[in-house]
Amino acid sequence: MSHSLHAHAPFGRQSGQLEYCLANGINLELFFSGETLDALDVTAVDELAVTLKAAGLATTFHAPFMDLNPGALDAGIRAASRRRIQQVFQVAERLRPKVIVVHPGYDDLHYGETRSLWVKNSIEFWQEFVPCARELGTILAIENIYEKEPSTLKALLDGVADPCFRHCFDVGHWNMFTTVSLEEWFRELGSYIVESHIHDNHGQRDEHLPVGEGDIDFPRFFALLKKYAPSAVWTIEAHSRELLLRAREGIGQFIGDGV
Repeated sequence: MSHSLHAHAPFGRQSGQLEYCLANGINLELFFSGETLDALDVTAVDELAVTLKAAGLATTFHAPFMDLNPGALDAGIRAASRRRIQQVFQVAERLRPKVIVVHPGYDDLHYGETRSLWVKNSIEFWQEFVPCARELGTILAIENIYEKEPSTLKALLDGVADPCFRHCFDVGHWNMFTTVSLEEWFRELGSYIVESHIHDNHGQRDEHLPVGEGDIDFPRFFALLKKYAPSAVWTIEAHSRELLLRAREGIGQFIGDGV
């Protein structure tokens, strides 16, 4: 496979996924909550780094996102967001992730009337961290969450304008909030995609179902992903070993390839 397969695992609680991933050659996407970062045991980080290196496995990160907003109009919220991302980069120095996935914090309900100011704030925020990403050889990837269409993310990506700041396309979130087709999303942002979060749902809740157990058109999705972002990281966002196994089986049924 030309892409790299990763599996979601919260740091500090990754042991349930780790054994399976080590046995099956699956890389990890480590999620760090704010609480985890505040209580971080760097010895545990270094031990995990040794384990993964010995197994020849890579990592990606998912940064904390609860209550954070890099484009917030309130400078105090931006400062709190900055502190969390600084903490993430301190861990990244030890584990050297390929990608660090971050949330934008934008939604039309709160920022529709101040969209341009939010975008300006967010561009300035991420421009601070692009040199750090470049130094570590990692890429910051902004994930779609509540975005109904891609224009806000495109304005942010175009504004930062750096190969170390790209897009993580979450097909589950797209299915819940979109007002545009998969084709339109990929036409606008496909060239920016360095990672995709892969899970299924029925369009109402963020169910994180295995591929094929909801109503997302995965044959169309995988065709577009391979066309626009053939080297993207594929991250299965499954929240248990059983769901991870079913997700791998589901992906295999659609792409006819070993995963």
